[in-house]
Amino acid sequence: MPTTAVRTAVPDQPNSVALSGPAFAVFLKIAALWELTPPEARVLLGGLPESTYFKYQKAPHSARLSHDTLGRISHVLGIYKALNLLLPRAESADAWVRRPNDAPLFKGRSALEYMLGGNFDDIAAVRRYLDSERGW
Repeated sequence: MPTTAVRTAVPDQPNSVALSGPAFAVFLKIAALWELTPPEARVLLGGLPESTYFKYQKAPHSARLSHDTLGRISHVLGIYKALNLLLPRAESADAWVRRPNDAPLFKGRSALEYMLGGNFDDIAAVRRYLDSERGW
């Protein structure tokens, strides 16, 4: 009988436990600045279950995130940093993720729409795009 892999929020590295709470707290701050809805935030986090998301939202220090979710948060933080370097006005930097973008990567969609494809590589591609715009 075929088995199906189930993604869990169980940390898969010792450092994951120590990083999970602070990483989730930072993600929540960025999500608020970008005005993400809980479903959008959950997709960016890799499909974190709704009950888990709200549990961690109430007590970020209790978060126990997988390596994949920590990697996603790392890219979101990198995107946030790049935007704030490229667009010094905080309002412009925070609004950029929702603005339609004519760059070939986005094809007229916003970066958020692109990232909401849900794939890790979608978030990483947006970070690479912004890093290249910064000259990295």
